[in-house]
Amino acid sequence: MTKTSAARRIAASPPAQELSRFLDQALAQFERDRGSDRSHAARLDWQHRLAAAGWAAPHWPAEYGGRGLGVADRVACDLLLAERGAPGIAGVLGVSNVGPTLMAWGTPGQKASLPRILDGSELWCQGFSEPEAGSDLAGLRMAAVRDGDFYVLNGQKVWTSQGMEASHCQLLVRTDGTVPRHKGISALAVPLDLPGIERRPVVQITGEADFAEMFFHDVRVPVSCLIGPENAGWTVTMTTLAHERAGVITVASLLESEAAGLVARHRRGGPAALDHRGRDEVATRYTQARVLAMMGENSLALAEAGGAPGPEQSLIKLAWSRLSQSLPATALGLAGLDGLDPEPTSPAQAYLRARCSTIAGGTTEVIKNILAERVLGLPKEP
Repeated sequence: MTKTSAARRIAASPPAQELSRFLDQALAQFERDRGSDRSHAARLDWQHRLAAAGWAAPHWPAEYGGRGLGVADRVACDLLLAERGAPGIAGVLGVSNVGPTLMAWGTPGQKASLPRILDGSELWCQGFSEPEAGSDLAGLRMAAVRDGDFYVLNGQKVWTSQGMEASHCQLLVRTDGTVPRHKGISALAVPLDLPGIERRPVVQITGEADFAEMFFHDVRVPVSCLIGPENAGWTVTMTTLAHERAGVITVASLLESEAAGLVARHRRGGPAALDHRGRDEVATRYTQARVLAMMGENSLALAEAGGAPGPEQSLIKLAWSRLSQSLPATALGLAGLDGLDPEPTSPAQAYLRARCSTIAGGTTEVIKNILAERVLGLPKEP
């Protein structure tokens, strides 16, 4: 079998090769210190080590502690970290999304958070979704009423990733209810230790609690926490979401690698030989993964050429969310009873964990509407 796109991308990237040399020593030392521990505290420790060596956010500009890598090299480094089994960092949302947003829109005082985001001493979440405004961000209703030098916040957020561990939140609120939906939203940088904020864990089917619901009761937030102009939160948020693009490309390549690993485990004649139905299913998953990886490569080429992401990105999201579910389902089916181990890395846990992939980042139903209206040009229902 030829190299996967992930392997080719890593091999072609000098920064990834430099990172590989760093990991030879740093990852071995981390595993001597932490063993197989991948708890929040362990991931925070790993982020400290990466930040000290300039690898926590290599895509950030050098002036903010990064290495100024372009999209292609950033993706190659992400893929290498996954290939080497490195822990994920604790403050992934702050590093990937919030930090670049503050670079683009933040005040000098807000940008002072960047070094702390980098080393994990500030952990940020994104307060976007609400009970009746999940994928439809413009439908949010959480109110922020101006009172002198403060906004008074009342409302609820839900499905907030890393919301229980976070110290700060990039929060979307409605500051003007008299204008069209997209035009009355503002973005705030909110410390989560302010009086009136309540957080509750959202427990998933795996027993983990990676999400939180947050309640705001007359929370007074200084106007100085405003990110960008008042009522320009939609534009600010588009900057945040644009930085998720490299993550989509990385996921596409990782799924190809995962599918290739599934093929390797079940080659004809090997210890886990399959019947014709099993072979057909594995072949289907690998074909889907290869197509998705090619879509990611095309998106990467567009990004390298300076093109802006368009609604076609939704096609990649739809494809990877479905494959993220079907691939673990295939692996679990092939593993049989042996796959029902309750360990976090078991096929059963991977299958359960993947159920949220058709919700995260936009539900499948919303993504289909975007594709129908903005890509295919189909009329809306009357």
